[in-house]
Amino acid sequence: MRPLASLPAVLALTLAAAGTLTACGGGAGSDPDTVKVSFKQSTDNSVKVMDTYLADIKKQFEKANPGKKVELVPIKAPDSEYYTKLQQMLRSPKTAPDLVYEDTFLINSDITSGYLKPLDPYLAKWQDWNQFIDTAKAAAKGEDGKTYGVPDGTDTRGLWYDKGVFAKAGLPADWQPKNWDDVLEAARTIKRKVPGVTPLNVYTGKPAGEAATMQGFQMLLYGTNDGTTDPLYDEQSKKWIAGSTGFRDALTFVETVYKEKLGPDVADALDPNFGTRVRGELLPQGKLGINLDGSWLPQDWLEGSGHEWPEWSQKLGLAAMPTQNGQAPGKVSMSGGWTWAIPAKAANPDLAFEFIKTMQTKANAQKWYIANSGIAVREDVAADPAYVDAQPGIKFFTDLVAATHYRPAYPAYPKVSTAIQEAMEGVTTGEMSVEEAAKAYDEELKSATDDQVIEK
Repeated sequence: MRPLASLPAVLALTLAAAGTLTACGGGAGSDPDTVKVSFKQSTDNSVKVMDTYLADIKKQFEKANPGKKVELVPIKAPDSEYYTKLQQMLRSPKTAPDLVYEDTFLINSDITSGYLKPLDPYLAKWQDWNQFIDTAKAAAKGEDGKTYGVPDGTDTRGLWYDKGVFAKAGLPADWQPKNWDDVLEAARTIKRKVPGVTPLNVYTGKPAGEAATMQGFQMLLYGTNDGTTDPLYDEQSKKWIAGSTGFRDALTFVETVYKEKLGPDVADALDPNFGTRVRGELLPQGKLGINLDGSWLPQDWLEGSGHEWPEWSQKLGLAAMPTQNGQAPGKVSMSGGWTWAIPAKAANPDLAFEFIKTMQTKANAQKWYIANSGIAVREDVAADPAYVDAQPGIKFFTDLVAATHYRPAYPAYPKVSTAIQEAMEGVTTGEMSVEEAAKAYDEELKSATDDQVIEK
């Protein structure tokens, strides 16, 4: 899942505990002329991509709407804590903001909990909604067919590799692995020939949260089948899949990475802020050979990011993650993204949607995609050469959309995701065998889905 940015000190409002949330919400006493916008603030204080963008939108909005104000309400926390704190805020009109940044993986769970407001009446009157691609719209829909969020981009995932490390290891500069064995063999070669470098990073375990599930496990799992069926959820029976060979094969890959010490030290891998270190230290310093990660990484390296690295496109190569045995379509990616949603208990929903419209003009959307190293979900932006040519890597990651998959983000998914992370952590630490971890997952799956499970 994509990491997001932090807010300048002048706007900072740290939400350190649930008890502080009451100061941040809406409620009956809220100012009807102020829209409160809550979002995930990066744990890396130097990364200000989201902050810069929102500060600019705030200025535009207040200038275009005299007398109206925008209050930015950041939540500074790792992913899993962000979701928890956000849900605490959404439960009460006293704490609910007017607009929230929702990961698409959580949106159906929050819809089921009654936390979000359907946006269809607003969307029906908004001409720009016709520019959004159907897959992005679908990611913000509830099982009731209503739309609960406006997507602000999507993403894909692949393999980032250090060309300098590859040269030292005698590996090709234009590396394109054909199967999982090619990836593992490259990591083993780096381990043998380039001491002091972590050969391969695969996010894992509960501390990494959805990054472990999506960047790590599902990039493996969705490459174990023929690419036409979902290996997590059976659409025909409307049940979750247990007992699959693919699940065990994906766990075996994770086990191999950590058992053979091809990955980070386990203590590092299980640090909730390890992703920040990968982007801010390991890759720029040439200390990581291969990184299984997302399309958004360059946002940390752009001018003004705090981790400027203008040479990254010369130093790093990009390769698609291959399927397990090289079977068609030969590569695999996962896509997710975030949406702007209006809480059911928001004090000023109309004003909140006006703020969304300001954020999502073609010009502002394009500015955000480029700054955030995101993939456009507006057709007019995707067709604009200024977007396509704005940054190295955009075309590579956009082309992966053809081979991408989307999570079965039904209400049970967050619990399923946690169960996957626990299974990964078990084999990462060596406390569980692949078979034990898979069996534990199957049991957790039954509990998380009220026994809506099909054996494969």
